[in-house]
Amino acid sequence: MKKVRTLLVVFQNQIAAHEIPAFRGAVIKKVGLEHIGFHNHRPEGGFYYEYPGIQYKTVRGNAAIFCIDDGTDEITHLFQQPSWKISISDRELHLKIHDLILRQITFNVWDYSFEYYINRWLALNEENYEKYNAIEGAGERIEFLEKILIGNILSMAKGIDWKIDKPLKVKFINLPEEVSVKYKGVGMKAFNVRFTTNVFMPDYLGLGKGVSHGFGSLRMLKKKKETEDKVISA
Repeated sequence: MKKVRTLLVVFQNQIAAHEIPAFRGAVIKKVGLEHIGFHNHRPEGGFYYEYPGIQYKTVRGNAAIFCIDDGTDEITHLFQQPSWKISISDRELHLKIHDLILRQITFNVWDYSFEYYINRWLALNEENYEKYNAIEGAGERIEFLEKILIGNILSMAKGIDWKIDKPLKVKFINLPEEVSVKYKGVGMKAFNVRFTTNVFMPDYLGLGKGVSHGFGSLRMLKKKKETEDKVISA
């Protein structure tokens, strides 16, 4: 069990999913490169390979930022800016907040399952991409991806300093939909899929590769009414 603060900032401004990297770059430029939590780049070059506390997304077509753990403090550097005018895709946007949702989330492994939808999930790196393509059967491919998703959940847990001491379960509900996306200018294969797991996670949390660019964003599809008060506190 791990209690963590999350903050979802939804802006009034609408952007397309492919504009998320440009939105991210504009916000980073606005707050300044000295605030590493917004971009995870080392000053001397390279990256901090940590779970991103600030994740850029779209929510129902609106530009949004999901913050978790230390990211809920880092985001104040954006709020403190005297001007919220940014430029993306050759147009200017004056950012205006539509909604702020601050919560304390209790991450936990339960004895029952929650149903989620994960959008544009970048499951495959260079190594497991070749392994995935070599698998012929649909069932074997699903099992392969389920194991990767379990690994992604464990990596996220490590990033928020949550030590999981119970077995994790992941089961796909439907065949994964393969979609072509670009990540850092490179064409990649992503997946949209519904799944169940015994891990409670909040909406808009990112899993997999590229979560700071809006990939692998979660939405819960079914909640058990009797558990809501236990796992979420506003």
